Amino acid sequence: MIFAVTGVWTIWLVLVAAIAAFVAAFLLKKKVDTADAGNEEMVKVQGYIRDGAGAFIKRQYTTLAVFVLGLAIALGILYGVSGSLDFHWSLMVLSYLLGSFASGWAGWLGMKVGVDANAKTAQAATKGLTPAFDVSFFGGAVMGLICSASALGGVFILYFFAEDPLIILGFSFGASTIALFAKAGGGIFTKTADVAADLVGKIEYSLPEDDPRNPAAVADNVGDNVGDIAGMGADLFDSYVASLIAAMLLAYSVFRNMEIVDAQVFTTYPIIISAAGLFASIIGIIIISKMQKESPGKALNSGTWIATGLFIVIALMFTLLTFTTPGITDEMKNRLWLNWGSASIGVVAGLVIGLTTDYYTDDSKHPTQAVAESSQQGHALNILTGFSYGLLSVAPPTLGIVVAMAISFTLDGVWGVASASVGMLAIVGTIVSNDAYGPIVDNARGIAEQGGLEEDVIALCDKLDSAGNTAKAITKGFSIGAAALTVLALLYSFMVEAEEATVDIVMELNLLDVDVMIGALLGVMVPCVYSAVLIFAVDKNAQVMVKEIRTQFEEHPGILEGTEAADFERCIDIATKGSLKALIVPSLLSVGAPIVVGIIFGIRSLGAFLAGTILIGFIFGLLLSNAGGTWDNAKKYIEDGNLGGKGTLAHAAAVTGDTVGDPFKDTAGPAINTLICVMSLTASIFLPLFVAVGGGAGLIQL
Repeated sequence: MIFAVTGVWTIWLVLVAAIAAFVAAFLLKKKVDTADAGNEEMVKVQGYIRDGAGAFIKRQYTTLAVFVLGLAIALGILYGVSGSLDFHWSLMVLSYLLGSFASGWAGWLGMKVGVDANAKTAQAATKGLTPAFDVSFFGGAVMGLICSASALGGVFILYFFAEDPLIILGFSFGASTIALFAKAGGGIFTKTADVAADLVGKIEYSLPEDDPRNPAAVADNVGDNVGDIAGMGADLFDSYVASLIAAMLLAYSVFRNMEIVDAQVFTTYPIIISAAGLFASIIGIIIISKMQKESPGKALNSGTWIATGLFIVIALMFTLLTFTTPGITDEMKNRLWLNWGSASIGVVAGLVIGLTTDYYTDDSKHPTQAVAESSQQGHALNILTGFSYGLLSVAPPTLGIVVAMAISFTLDGVWGVASASVGMLAIVGTIVSNDAYGPIVDNARGIAEQGGLEEDVIALCDKLDSAGNTAKAITKGFSIGAAALTVLALLYSFMVEAEEATVDIVMELNLLDVDVMIGALLGVMVPCVYSAVLIFAVDKNAQVMVKEIRTQFEEHPGILEGTEAADFERCIDIATKGSLKALIVPSLLSVGAPIVVGIIFGIRSLGAFLAGTILIGFIFGLLLSNAGGTWDNAKKYIEDGNLGGKGTLAHAAAVTGDTVGDPFKDTAGPAINTLICVMSLTASIFLPLFVAVGGGAGLIQL
């Protein structure tokens, strides 16, 4: 084995970290399992949510299995015919299938625990804020630990046996395939139900949030789990693995012709410092569990700060331990120092994005309150103010990314940038834990309402939910920022590999060259079209569900009177079928667009295409996610009794803003970073195909 030969013994810390995370996740799951699920009605509602989420995941994975199998066959044919790998083509196919399975399994298990924690959080709220926070946070932490442990463990196993980081490209592509379906499909599902429930229940019939008389209420709860737990978990799993493969491939490309110890130390370093991040996340989760949680938002944010500080320190320790590798030189040690610095800069840049998102979406801050105040003057002004703040919110994260890129590039070139992306996602265990906490407390609030708990308990759940909304927004910011740095590193790696694979093509992206300009323009276009397709899907499906809710109210007046149960299953079925059907175009676009560009216009044009998608995707992702979060919490600010509270013009306008923002923040926005990762990985995976067409120049040589 490669590590037995070179003596890079610190690689075993990766395996220890993955095992420790699995053990911690199991122990936390046991705590959630033993919690009280509440009264009979709460258990009944939780059963509806569990069955609905399970049915959706089953149908989604059944559909996805066909897509995954088709791509696996395509990869087998491509690499079998081209013979471009140093290892057997079947290992690439196996790696792809393993990545698909690991990502899907992590999302399914995390969602299962999250669903189980919903009613238990609501019941724990009858005992106080701290018990309720513990159950919900432990449920989210299971998802965070499983996600990061599966990703890091999978990368370790593949690299250990294949001895070539290129094989991890297949693992990452498999994870991206699942993330594409899970995030986009789950996002369409959840916002279909959320929008329909608000439009009919709140606006037309003045029903409270999560009222059991609303036929879409349970579908909305189901959507939180399939979109924000399974979907976002798969998304961050994908970004996490992609950041690792980007850094490992760059190191391998630069050092593979040097001494073997050089190649192995630098190629394994990204996963070694990621292990430091996983240890930091585990310790951070333990510390949060011991804190006083009178302010849930403060506890979650403190956890992120703690994990960040711990990562920087533990990564420093692991770097020093790596210096003990036999044969390592002072020059190599200096480069490792530089990349530890880059990773530290990356995680700090992630905090900058998170803090910016917090400022623009927290209902205790000026932007959200300004949007709420503008709602007093009508619906249009709510939209204008919220959208304006969404645009403004793009500036600080962009500056943060620019500074991180500039410093990390100065430290060690593009590999430094890749290390910054690894650092930004090193504490992914904490990030996903905070994100999964959000839908758990959101569902807990709904179950408390539907289970007939006291008003003070519902109010306590609202407090947990408000912190969850901000936590989810911060998570999306981390995800989008990390995706931007990751795909930049993937782009560079792609261009380096392409230059080695071609003979007569100079891989320079000069915008004055027509093929490069064409690629860049097409790249800018795709995220816009992709976002439109997803938002159209929510719009179309929500219209169908709105009609269904109205029909139920008109044909069964006993529903509103509380004497007859609403047909929840019908709404769940509408959301399920509509979301899966709507995934066809986004899936074909994300995988097909880079293949078409590469075949027709060549590799240089494809490189520019990827650059275009990165630039517009980063801006679009931040805009949509932050604007949506601001609208959402502006509505909650009014519902808390401010500016006249519920039933006022301001509240109606805020509901409109929230309805517009729902597909922004939970469907299109977070799905964009999955899109740019999938397209970047598709370009790298199908490179042998592009080289075979005109030597990489494409069918139309301009």
